[in-house]
Amino acid sequence: MRLAYEYGGALMGGEALQGAALAPVAARLDRLEAEAVYILRELAFYERAALMFSGGKDSAVLLHLALKAFAPARAPFRLLHIDTGHNFPDVIAYRDARAKETGLTLIVREVEESIRRGSVRLPSPTASRNAAQAVTLLEAQQEFEFDALIGGARRDEEKARAKERVFSHRDAFGAWRPRAQRPELWGLYNRHIGVGENMRVFPLSNWTEADIWAYIAREAIALPSLYYTHTRTVVRREGLLFPVTDLTPPREDEAAEGLQVRFRTVGDITCTCPVESNARNAADVLAETLSASVSERGATRMDDRANAAAMERRKLEGYF
Repeated sequence: MRLAYEYGGALMGGEALQGAALAPVAARLDRLEAEAVYILRELAFYERAALMFSGGKDSAVLLHLALKAFAPARAPFRLLHIDTGHNFPDVIAYRDARAKETGLTLIVREVEESIRRGSVRLPSPTASRNAAQAVTLLEAQQEFEFDALIGGARRDEEKARAKERVFSHRDAFGAWRPRAQRPELWGLYNRHIGVGENMRVFPLSNWTEADIWAYIAREAIALPSLYYTHTRTVVRREGLLFPVTDLTPPREDEAAEGLQVRFRTVGDITCTCPVESNARNAADVLAETLSASVSERGATRMDDRANAAAMERRKLEGYF
């Protein structure tokens, strides 16, 4: 409620974050930014760290913060993307453009390669590949011997992620063990790892979806156009709007329709759904976010919605 009050007071007709009412929002964003920058600088402790960069809004904010944290020097990370092969083309184009702009090395490892090797098996060619990313991620971590992987996950996304530490220890098999996580008191982080182990680090842990959009608006961070209103052909399925694509054609009993929509989260096309929206900029999206009653994953990810324990099971297996 307090968050909605602070942000609501700073929104002027959905046009911008402006005026005297912006002061509480600015203070909140400054605090979150300072915390994230502090965490990112702590990562200089590691020799082979990589920042997970998918081209989504959270990873875009994370990359922006990483560039700030080490400016004017180059951020001491490589970028890593585990590509499901079912991504929206706009997002992949944005990912590649941002990597080129920053001059950071982009490493892409594909679930398709894991399928060819036989380490991943799917029930059908069009099945969701979200869970399969865990295998490809572990393969990439072993290939490059990453000792730290930095992600944009937030605790408000869903219950399993709410259990995460900022520095989330993973064992030599890449698995997450909730009871083995280390205490984090007063911003003190235990960064040490044993042979073969690695750390997953989440500088945006204490951010909310509203914070992300307020920061995007303030910092004028560019995003893939899918995050803003556009006309898209969809069908209504299981209470969600399901995008019609070559990978996801409509069923025989479904009627396709063109609607003004946007995506709250972008991921595997086969399970990521848009929401109806007229939001044309980040401030508009923030206003919609403050009135939403369902989390972005609960509202737009079919696989997470179908199984409340899905994320926790994936994390136990090594997923981000």
